[in-house]
Amino acid sequence: MTKTYDRAYFDRWYRQGGIGGAARLARKVALAVATAEYHLERPIRSVLDIGCGEGAWRAPLRKLRPAARYLGFDSSDYAIARHGRRRNLHHARFADFAALRPCAPADLLVCSDVLHYLPTRELQHGLPALAELCGGVAFIEVFTREDEAEGDEHAFQPRPASFYRTRLRALGLRPLGSHCWLSPMLAADASALELAD
Repeated sequence: MTKTYDRAYFDRWYRQGGIGGAARLARKVALAVATAEYHLERPIRSVLDIGCGEGAWRAPLRKLRPAARYLGFDSSDYAIARHGRRRNLHHARFADFAALRPCAPADLLVCSDVLHYLPTRELQHGLPALAELCGGVAFIEVFTREDEAEGDEHAFQPRPASFYRTRLRALGLRPLGSHCWLSPMLAADASALELAD
């Protein structure tokens, strides 16, 4: 059975509180923004959200940084048709990022709750873009087979944490903890204890 990201999906997992609600999302956004600004040593100006869904990150980001440019991409025909124009969302599958470079490297790159649903072949195609399109910090929220995560298990890929760590580090991203990764552009300037490895 193919997974469909339609209105019923977003109602179930986002609007009906399936993944924690608005307060949890606001804390996640605040963490990502603060981490990026700490390492950039200035307010963020640009956010790229890969696998953005309906653009749930946009409103809390704009509340914190109204002047920051937000750009989102998702494979959901429903989400793009309904919210694309108003929220600056565009259609793309993750694998499209093998070639797609829609903007300069963003201060904050978001890829939240995406990678663990992708078949390995698609993940491998798009993964290099996460490093190439990140100029500051990437918030890459991913769950592994070691986690006892609750939520949508349809098409979940139960990969070990080492699978993601190895591939993200190979791209030059450096772990900061709490799903945050420092871009290759800034990694050389980080002190030893700022990094999680």
